[in-house]
Amino acid sequence: MIRHIEMDDKALYQKIRQKEIVFGGNSILKIYGTLQCKSGKRMKKKNRVFFISTEQAKEQGYRPCGHCLRTDYKIWKNGLI
Repeated sequence: MIRHIEMDDKALYQKIRQKEIVFGGNSILKIYGTLQCKSGKRMKKKNRVFFISTEQAKEQGYRPCGHCLRTDYKIWKNGLI
């Protein structure tokens, strides 16, 4: 997990281009999603974290976003009910 506030914008863009960062998440709400998600783009920089894979996010206790990862979210939700 990489925190947004711990890196500058240039390093962030390089990691995204090199596919070292594929998913973003909210450290307060414990939600992860794609980098293109409108919900994720609205979050504060201090709460934003990045992941290489969904497995890494799930290991950290994050759940899928209901907007951009709808199928994964439904699977997650049905697993808890």
